[in-house]
Amino acid sequence: MRAVILAAGEGARLMPLTEHRPKHMIPIAGRPIIQHLIETFRHHGVRRFTVVVGYLKEAIQTYLSDGSSLDVEIDYVNQAKARGTADAVAQLQDRIEEPRFILCYGDIYASRDAAAELVRAYNDQSIQAALAVVRVKDQDQYGQVTVENGYVKAIVEKPKRFSSGSFANAGIYLFERIIFDGIRLTARSPRGELELTDSIANLIRSGVKIKPITLNQKDWLDLGRPWDLLEANEMALQTLQSERHGDVESGAVLLDPVTVRPGAKILSGARIEGPAYIGEGSVVGPNCYIRPYTSIGKHARVGNGCEIKNSIIMDHTKIPHQSYFGDSIVGERCNFGAGTITGNLRLDEKSIQMKIKNATVDSGRRKLGAIIGDRVSTGINVNFMPGVKIGSGTLIGPGITVYSDLPSNVKVLLRQTTAMKRIKTHQA
Repeated sequence: MRAVILAAGEGARLMPLTEHRPKHMIPIAGRPIIQHLIETFRHHGVRRFTVVVGYLKEAIQTYLSDGSSLDVEIDYVNQAKARGTADAVAQLQDRIEEPRFILCYGDIYASRDAAAELVRAYNDQSIQAALAVVRVKDQDQYGQVTVENGYVKAIVEKPKRFSSGSFANAGIYLFERIIFDGIRLTARSPRGELELTDSIANLIRSGVKIKPITLNQKDWLDLGRPWDLLEANEMALQTLQSERHGDVESGAVLLDPVTVRPGAKILSGARIEGPAYIGEGSVVGPNCYIRPYTSIGKHARVGNGCEIKNSIIMDHTKIPHQSYFGDSIVGERCNFGAGTITGNLRLDEKSIQMKIKNATVDSGRRKLGAIIGDRVSTGINVNFMPGVKIGSGTLIGPGITVYSDLPSNVKVLLRQTTAMKRIKTHQA
């Protein structure tokens, strides 16, 4: 049984987190998104994977290699230029020999229950093709699937208006090789790409019966926007089993489930409320508070008097003392001065908005902190307002409150005007 994962896209909506990594390599609950997908399907017996790579492909290939570390076999197909999902699948025609295969977009989170449904369809030879569908609240960002008499009647990529009673396309499919015939008949979409949804529509018109596989919304999540990563991190951590491989000093309090990876140190006075994940070689404490749904990467540092809540902190980042990070995502190798604070709640308690590809988007979240790229540094007493994004490599001087997004590789300093006056002294 083979599963194909499409992992060639850039992930522009997830900037600045994708400046130096493919979106599929963003960590949730201590492991990259693509690793979660592979392990999910492996649990149901899939042992052969083909990964379609493109943007920053070396990061994926170096990390996954041949798959032996995950007890699977992995090979790669390169989509040299982003021409759409149908073009990505077309690269597979001469590379896979199986009569049928599972196909999955690489920027989704799917539970084991979701994967089980597709594997069952794979083993049912009466099913010629299948696609996973899900009902979601915010449907306008997904492909629309309409179902009639137990089969897919139509599929449209991101229509202007969603029909009542329709489903969102979940981006997991079962195909026989006939899909390549559908791709050959596919014309470029208005945005200049070859859309897989148009190829599927071609199959439907040719008489192919496509079975919808309805997923529970709790078992699936599209990871298109930064706050989706926080939700996926929460979903993944809910499946966490407690492990203690590091050094936990007496005086530290860990409320399960908490995973502490090898080489990590939890110092006296630290309180960690699970579910939480502490990566290899990281140091937490003394006297700090790690609240639920926090993932800390490898060789990171969270020090004295800090509080981290519902956040993703990536590898080698240092939050040494008297700082607060809530509902935030922080890239690799950042270094924050004492008193760095992320605001995560508006005074009027309205949902927080964020700039996504030059458009302001309502996150729908009442609490959302900062999204910070790699190698960002701050001086002491820096504040981030809710929903701001900080580009990689940016340096922020002491005493600054950041109210709006900052680009990459800039230095932001506060100009001060001071006056000095001599004090008159009174002698007795």
